Amino acid sequence: MTTLYLAAGCFWGAQHFLRQLPGVISTRVGYANGRTEHPSYEQVKYAHTGHAETVEVVYDETVLPTAELLDCYFLTIDPTSVNKQGEDEGEQYRTGIYYTDAALVPTLQAALDKLAAHIGQKPAIELKPLLQFFDAEDCHQDYLIKNPNGYCHIPRDLIDHVAALRGESTLRV
Repeated sequence: MTTLYLAAGCFWGAQHFLRQLPGVISTRVGYANGRTEHPSYEQVKYAHTGHAETVEVVYDETVLPTAELLDCYFLTIDPTSVNKQGEDEGEQYRTGIYYTDAALVPTLQAALDKLAAHIGQKPAIELKPLLQFFDAEDCHQDYLIKNPNGYCHIPRDLIDHVAALRGESTLRV
């Protein structure tokens, strides 16, 4: 099993999208790489804690290679936007790839280089080691399953396409 931490703006839709990818074993949302210990959602949103809303993704690299996981992640974001995805704006909505295994760095950097060549500029995506990750409150875990009509900056047809790849016709519960 391999673990990456992906910040893609609001973590609700990012978790919902990523959890449906074939090879993903588990996901959970939380706050990464900030300046405070154990922040709450309200603190991250309003108190400038420096944390990014982030999804922990545990996956089987034999089913979902890291480069493919990142290709899918890139589909869900505007890689040129700084601290803004969809209608969400602020430092907590920045994009980032955070790792705990430095052996992944060449693969991660290669994926960013490939994306840069595709978009014609350096992506506004942090690539950094994970400094800390604090679980978000239970109400934010699997938010779009609990609240199917909740806000999501990721197009619904993209989420539905991934669900279909996994052989599911609807939201995975």
